[in-house]
Order: sequence, then structure tokens, then C-alpha cells
Amino acid sequence: HVQLVESGGGSVQVGGSLRLSCVASGDTISRYCMGWFRQIPDKEREGVAAIDDHGDAIYANSVKGRFTVSQDAKNSLYLQMNSLKSEDTATYYCAADDSPFHEYALGSWEYKYWGQGTQVTVS
Repeated sequence: HVQLVESGGGSVQVGGSLRLSCVASGDTISRYCMGWFRQIPDKEREGVAAIDDHGDAIYANSVKGRFTVSQDAKNSLYLQMNSLKSEDTATYYCAADDSPFHEYALGSWEYKYWGQGTQVTVS
């Protein structure tokens, strides 16, 4: 199965930008549903952005117009985050799933494979 490793997190000022990367190995992600999630302590993991079964990018309302998810031919998934706000502070996770159908690509329950997470702090 696929293994996922995130990078690109860090500390940034409000209004700044960061680009997260997720490198996959062990399988080709072109056939997977891929997503970015985030979590803060004592809160449920929240779907941020995903590339769904049709190859369409979908976003949580809280990040629409600021975040962009993309995927390349080198087996990597990206999350470009602009106009960052303090409430974007969280640990960000990359996720993948190879099931043929996903009812809701921003639902964490839809995904089997997860990276270890990368911390994003906006202040």
C-alpha cells in the first residue's frame, strides 16, 4: 500500500503563505482519492482540500479562495496556502484511499492511509 510523507510546515505570520508537500511511495497515487486534513488538540480531524474520484478539487468553506490543492506526475500532492489566518494553525495530514468510490472526499473516515503530519503555526 502507499506510504505518505508530508513536509513544508512551519511558522508564518498572518497573511503569509506556505506550501505543503506530500510525497507518496509504494504505489501510484493517480488511482487514489487524495486529501489534506488538519487537526488541533482535542478537536476532530477536519477535511481541508481533496482531489475526488473525478479528479476535481474540493475545499472546505473555511479555506476556499485561499488554499489550492494539486497533484503532479511525480507522485506528489501539494497544498498551497495563501492569506493564512491564525485559525489555520494545526497539524496538517496528507491522506489517500484506493477504494473505487467515496461519498465525501473531505470526510476523514473515507481514508485508509495517512502521513505523520506537519505542523503549521500562524501568528
